[in-house]
Formats: sequence, structure tokens, C-alpha cells
Amino acid sequence: MLNNKKEFKLNYGGKEVTVETGRLAKQADAAVLVSCEGTQVLVTLGCAPEVNDGQDFFPLLVDYKEKFYAAGKFLGGFMKREGRPSNAEILIMRLIDRPLRPLFPEGFMNETVLMAQVVSVKEGGGDPEVLAGLGAAATLAISNVPFNGPMGYAKVGRVDGQFILNPTKKQLVSSDLELLVAGSENAILMVEGESNQISEADMLAGIIFGHESIKQWCNLVHTMTKEVGKKKREWTPATPNAVLMQKASEDFNSDARSVLAVNVKQDRTAATNGLRKKIKEALKTNPSKYGLTEDTDFGKEAAKVTDEILYKLMRADIINENKRIAGRGLNVVRQIETEVSVLKEVHGSSLFTRGETQVLAAVTIGGKEGEQMADSIHGVTFDKFYLHYAMPPFSVGEAKGYRGVGRREIGHGNLAERALKKAMPTQDIFPYTVRVACEVLESNGSSSMGSVCSGSMALMDAGVPLVGPVAGVAMGLIKEGEKYKILTDILGDEDHLGDMDFKVAGTANGITAIQMDMKIAGISEQIFKEALAQAKEGRVHILGEMAKTIAKNREGFKTGVPQIKMFKIAPDKIGALIGPGGKNIKGLQENFKVTMDVAEDGTVKVLGVDVAKIDEVIALADMQLNGPKIGAVYKGTVVTIKEYGAFVDIVPGLAGLVHVSEIADERVNDVNEYLTEGELVDVKVLEVDRFGKIKLSIRAVAPIAKKAK
Repeated sequence: MLNNKKEFKLNYGGKEVTVETGRLAKQADAAVLVSCEGTQVLVTLGCAPEVNDGQDFFPLLVDYKEKFYAAGKFLGGFMKREGRPSNAEILIMRLIDRPLRPLFPEGFMNETVLMAQVVSVKEGGGDPEVLAGLGAAATLAISNVPFNGPMGYAKVGRVDGQFILNPTKKQLVSSDLELLVAGSENAILMVEGESNQISEADMLAGIIFGHESIKQWCNLVHTMTKEVGKKKREWTPATPNAVLMQKASEDFNSDARSVLAVNVKQDRTAATNGLRKKIKEALKTNPSKYGLTEDTDFGKEAAKVTDEILYKLMRADIINENKRIAGRGLNVVRQIETEVSVLKEVHGSSLFTRGETQVLAAVTIGGKEGEQMADSIHGVTFDKFYLHYAMPPFSVGEAKGYRGVGRREIGHGNLAERALKKAMPTQDIFPYTVRVACEVLESNGSSSMGSVCSGSMALMDAGVPLVGPVAGVAMGLIKEGEKYKILTDILGDEDHLGDMDFKVAGTANGITAIQMDMKIAGISEQIFKEALAQAKEGRVHILGEMAKTIAKNREGFKTGVPQIKMFKIAPDKIGALIGPGGKNIKGLQENFKVTMDVAEDGTVKVLGVDVAKIDEVIALADMQLNGPKIGAVYKGTVVTIKEYGAFVDIVPGLAGLVHVSEIADERVNDVNEYLTEGELVDVKVLEVDRFGKIKLSIRAVAPIAKKAK
């Protein structure tokens, strides 16, 4: 039968979600079409039947693509075909990918590709990124690929104190929380989102709300698996060499413990490399002792052994003795050093160093020309605040070239951007476009949270009135059975060898951004609650250290930073300000070295470096549109001399007449004896008649004497 369509339905957040399988993409290992109120996402799965020779990692790829035809739109720009993924698409790929990984069985290494394509989208309909996640979970559940599901995704918002499941984009505008939660029936797998300084208790309540909804989805997936699920394929994981690990542990445990006692990262890396070489030589010298043969790749086996010994030792020290690498306490933040204005000609800058993680942040302030445009199926948007994160190889001591921004950097930068964005002033208070560039100069544990701290200080150094300083901290977890320990401010090694990477950023008043990833099959709500509380302690400590250098924004901008002033005109006068073909506004911008932006409601923003020039151009524009004010004094240019007086331009193109009687105190017989064309004079406005003719006076300001012959 060509069409073996089967549908499953669930009320998910007040909206009907339909999952269809058996009709589309039948040559894929599994495929589903997830639909919700006009939005549809096709998710397909491909999994290689065998493992590639020599492969020792799990190659999972999650792809997400928004098709512009889904919204009945053409792509902007020259190319009209979807090409490389946008940053927004990459971020969604990461969101789908991260909670799936820990649910594949250890040792499964077949190349696996999940592809989610948005094929229809309706404004106000289902959220395509949530539907893509749900589709990925369902596709894996009904396929023959081994997967420890079911699991699901839920987005949580909060409007007027009430949590909303899978809110629309319109609802998110008025929401003080946007949170994506992924979980299984019994545990939380991933959390990522932003909020308006909400409390730890409210954040936990939102996560639990989302998790409860996910449990309903998991029930649907159970039903799907029973009715249309395939039998899971047989596979054989690589059998660990028990002899190798036992003998190696006996021979090299003391050496490994010495490695973990080294405090400095570079020295510890060198010690680790030395241990690996020592193990390699031992394996090579006596392979039979370690259960190996002469043709073994001793370098690869030594690397595995080194990692495994350090893994077990570090975790045992933490679980049993509360002892971390170099002896640091579980809830202790490493030493912090901070500076601001480290870059002399930059609008705002800072250097934040926490242990062996160091981030240099630079802020650029500007106007409309700096806005970041993004074209998506949801429409064109213009971001007035954005953060760019870069982590070059030298930051971790590697001798490699920098080949551009990778997916990891995009994800880290997005988290830091979300954390700071929630502390930015509104546009009516601070009508500027702001870019933060975070350059990671050293990395050993949470450079993204270092970017939050450094970015916050640089913004305050630039004079940006944040709602409050923002700091972030990365938390870790070591869990063995029912025992667990939560770690504050984790090192790179603790991230690599641990079970959780949990980042929380915010002000002293509450959380602005959060992200959690698991390497095990989830954690309980109790562990999450404890981690949130411990993270708050760490964040408050870091804020205190930052405050020793800068605690609030500087008053005013530094010299050379462009400034914006605004004025309002009647909407029907916008055309007059712009002029034919833009001639008038272009002239104003060129003559006064400013940038002018006119909104549809008549709000005019003037940006420039010289405040005096901004004031002059605003006064000039006001004069052009509304005419001069009676009694006001202006500096004008004599443009024409007549026998009865002189015409003076008080602004380019707007002239008034100075009658002969208004030039000097004595009788003026020849105007040329007093004035010359092109001369600058101060004039006072006496009258503007009903025809718009302007009468000016020089004498009322300062009478002019006859010029010497």
C-alpha cells in the first residue's frame, strides 16, 4: 500500500497537535509530520546500518530548516533559494540536539541524522521549533534506532502571573518568561530561556509546569510506539577491556592523583599528556599484561585509559570527600579580577578574569545604521541590541588558525546576549543600537558566563543605563547512584568529566537567562532546586566582586561616542522635512555631520558626535517646517541687496526682509554702504504675515555702522 497514514492527536497547551506517520518519506528510517493550527513540520530520520571503521564517537546531526514557501514568502536579497542555515536555525538545531544525546545508549556509534523542515507556518499557530522537537522525539521512538525515550519538549511563558504552555509570538511579547524545557517522563533533560529578573522559585515553578505537560506528550508517544513502532535493531557495543582498566588503574592511580592536584590548567594539561605518554610506553612494552596484542593502537588505548582513570578519581574525590581539583570547595568561586576602559578609544570596554577564564568585552553605540536585520519565515526583524562571541584557539592554548564562528560560539553568544538583553533599558529611555563584542582570551570553564560579566561591565563603562549589573555562573553535577554533589563555577575538566552543565545569569533581583544540559538521563526537580539556590549564591558573590570596579553606569558618554536627540513633527510634515528626492534631509545630514531617522509617527532621531551640531540641526529643521518664532534672534546670511533693504536667509532657503529702516539707527540711503552679500548678521524676527513673509531687524539686535571706504 502506498499510503499507510496513521494519526495521533493530543491537546497540548490548549492547541490540538497531530502527529502523522506512514504517508510521507517512507524510505527514511522513520518520518512524522507534526501539525498544529496551520503550522507543519516534517521530521525524518536516517541512521547508518553499520559503524564506520575505526570510529570511536557518536556522530549525531540534527538539522532544522525553515522553508520560505511555508509562509508564502520569497527570501530577501539576491539569492532566492534557502542556503546555509541562519543563526536562528542553528540555535534551534542545538536546542533539539542537546537533550537527545544522553538518551542514546552508550556505545551506539552509527551515524544518525535527524532533519526537521518547516513546510507550513501560520501566524498565531503552533511554534515550529517546539513541533520540530516533538517530531524528533516521536521519530526516534517509533524507529528501529535504539533510544531510551520517550521524551518531549515544551515552551513556557508567563503572562499576568499565569504560566502558558507553548505561547504564541504575540503572547511572548507580554510574557516575563520564555523557557524551553525538555524532559523524559521522570527527569528534566534540558532547560534554556530568558526572563525579566524572576526569582529562583518562579523559575522552578515554570520548569515544573513545562515538565508536567511533557509527561502528557510521553503518554502519546507510548501509544504511537505500541501501534506503529518498529522493533529496535540489534547492535553490539564495544566491550570494554576489563583487564586493561584494572591493571592500568593499579599501576597509574598515584600518577593520576598527582595530575588532579595540579592547580594551573596548562601545567595540569602538561601533566595529563605526560601521564598518557607514560601509559602508552607501558602498554607498548608489555601489551599482554594489559590484555592487548602487538598490533594495538597503543596511543588510542592510552588516551582512553588516561581519561577513564581521571574520570573515576575526580568523581570519587568529589562524591566521597567533597574534594575538587586542586582542593577547591564545592561552592567556592575562583579568584576574580576586573577592569574597565581597557580599550582607550572604544565606547565602553572591560576585562573580566575568573580563574583561568578571561573575556575582553567591547561596546559600540550607534543609531539605526547599526541595527541587525534578520529575514525569516516569521518576517523581517531589526535587532537594536546584539552580542557577538568569539573563542579563538589560542584561548585554550591551541596552535590553530581561526576559521570563523562555529555553532558552539553562536550558542554561547546567544546565551550571553539573552542574559544582558533583559537588563537593557527600553528604547524610549535609551534609543540607541548597541553591539557587544566578547573576545575570549582564556578559557577554563564557562566563557559564556564570563562574557555576561564582562559585557555587563563594558555596557556600564559605556554609559548604558542597565536595570542592574548582570553576572553569570556555571554549575556542575557529579551523580553516582543516589549520591550527588553540586559544583559552583566549574572548570573545563569538571565539565568534561561531570554530568551537568548548568548556567544561570541575572541581576541581584532575579534571573535573566538560564541554560542546562545533561550528560546523564536527566535530574530530579529536587536537584534542580538545590542547583538554583547554589547558583544564586555564586551569582551574588560575583556581582559583589564586579561592584568593586564598577557598580552602575557612567553618567554620560565618553568623548567621541555618538549621541541621539529626538524631536517630534506632525506626520503630514514628514515629506517637507525629507524634501523632493530626499534633498532637504540629505543636505541637513551632510552640512551638520549627523544622521537623521524619521519614523511614521513623526518622531525624528538625530545622531551625531557633536551635541552642538545636533541642537543646531534640530532648530534648523523646526524652522524649516514651522517658520521662525516672533522675537527670536537668528544668525543669517545676506543673500540679496535691494535699494529698499536686504534679504537675509535665516536658514538655507528661508529668507526674510530687513528694511532699510531696520539696518542702522541713522537714515540708510545706500544699503551697500552697510551690508555685503554673503555677510553673516544677527537678525531678530519682527513679524510673519499671513502670506508667510518674514520681517527682520538688524537694528533691534545691534545697529550696523556704515562701512569705511
